[in-house]
Amino acid sequence: MRKLVTISREYGSGGRKIGKILAEKLGVPLYDKEIIDMAVEKSGLSRDIIETAELRAKSSFSYSLSSAMSFGEGYIGDNVSLNEKLFITQVDVINQIASMGEGVIVGRCADYILREMPGVTNVFIHAELEDRIRRSIDEYGADPQKAKSIVQTYDKARANYYNYHTCQKWGEYSNYNLSINSSYITEEEAANLIVSYIETRSY
Repeated sequence: MRKLVTISREYGSGGRKIGKILAEKLGVPLYDKEIIDMAVEKSGLSRDIIETAELRAKSSFSYSLSSAMSFGEGYIGDNVSLNEKLFITQVDVINQIASMGEGVIVGRCADYILREMPGVTNVFIHAELEDRIRRSIDEYGADPQKAKSIVQTYDKARANYYNYHTCQKWGEYSNYNLSINSSYITEEEAANLIVSYIETRSY
């Protein structure tokens, strides 16, 4: 049984919390904000730039344009844009984590980056829109009048970011080993389901 799992998730689906519970159950490290720490150290870029990289993709056209830039604010050097440098750093960090053999990696296109690595379990967490809106209000402190827009903005940004860098479609079932609708089970039950899958899947 290989205890290396990637968690991709819709905004407000509880994927981050499920990942945390899963890591505790498997007895392995959780890599969420830790990926940002490692990327800051490796790239020398500011934490704010790295943390907001995904959200900047809320407009697919502007993100593609800035990624194609070789001048101005997007320029890093050797014809590599800021967006591309961030993604290359992210690839390096996630491969470094995977080389240690185990862990739960939340987001950051990890399922795609590790697609050639045998035994990785890729999970997608989704939920009904109304449940995600409610979670964004109750747990994330979103303004009830803006919660739906926030959820949709984050989903769009994640999809644009993922689709641009991977040439795959974010949320497409064929990219994952397991997809879970968290509206109908608790986070604990979802984590147990993933553990069961890891224990019984064939490699």
